[in-house]
Amino acid sequence: MTATAAVVRRRVRVSPFTALCTALAVLLLFAAAFGQILFPNWDAQDIALGVSMPSAGHPLGTDGLGRDVLQLAVAGTRSALTGAGLVALGSMLIGNVLGLLAGYHGGWADVLVRRWADFLLALPALLVTLVVAGIGGGGYALAVLVLVVLTSPGDIRLVRAAVLEQRHLPYVEAAQTLGLPRRTVMLRHIWPNILPVVVANTLLNFAGAIVALSSLSFLGLGVPPGAPDWGRMLADNRTLMYDNPSAALAPAVLVVVAAVVLNLLGDRLLEAFTDRGRS
Repeated sequence: MTATAAVVRRRVRVSPFTALCTALAVLLLFAAAFGQILFPNWDAQDIALGVSMPSAGHPLGTDGLGRDVLQLAVAGTRSALTGAGLVALGSMLIGNVLGLLAGYHGGWADVLVRRWADFLLALPALLVTLVVAGIGGGGYALAVLVLVVLTSPGDIRLVRAAVLEQRHLPYVEAAQTLGLPRRTVMLRHIWPNILPVVVANTLLNFAGAIVALSSLSFLGLGVPPGAPDWGRMLADNRTLMYDNPSAALAPAVLVVVAAVVLNLLGDRLLEAFTDRGRS
């Protein structure tokens, strides 16, 4: 085997654990996209049946309203992942814009951006979200918006640090010597080189947002009552532990699995991109 072939083989090697995490992530995304299509009657109630243990007709049993727990959990994947995805993408957008400006331009732009990021980092994100959502009367959209703002400082600092590493490299100095506009240098030359780290960090933010939004829904400040959501399911069914434990355990396990899988994938991507950069 030649040295080149060995390098290629090493690069494409994927551990079984990483493959499992990837498969679970794809399965969660599939459930978010098609879960409510596969189970259109997820909200069907059977008051006469009420809460029941798992059976052939209801693999995870039913909740207090006679709704199928499995169908409700699958349908709730859309709410859990959509809001968290918006938080991660919104934070990434803010972090890229402000981080690029601060890292490349420096000066007053850098000072102002760093002070703003430090101020937001000093705030307890979940507590502030609880207060704002409570004052605003709850609501999923408001919670997502607040979390976008409070999650962005980490992205700002990450992008700024990455830009500072790239700023004085030869390819950037060559682009500046050619007289290219600053916007072109930032977007076409620097940003593609820091994108892998940004993507990995976005997955980590995705995982954190799932837990945060599920916590808000559990406290009644996220999705409205009756909506399919893991946090709302856990809040509604926490008193059914003796009647049907699956009604409360299923959404709790899904929150943990989704957060752990995305965290591990984010860490693995960051490690892979770091190793590639060193090589």
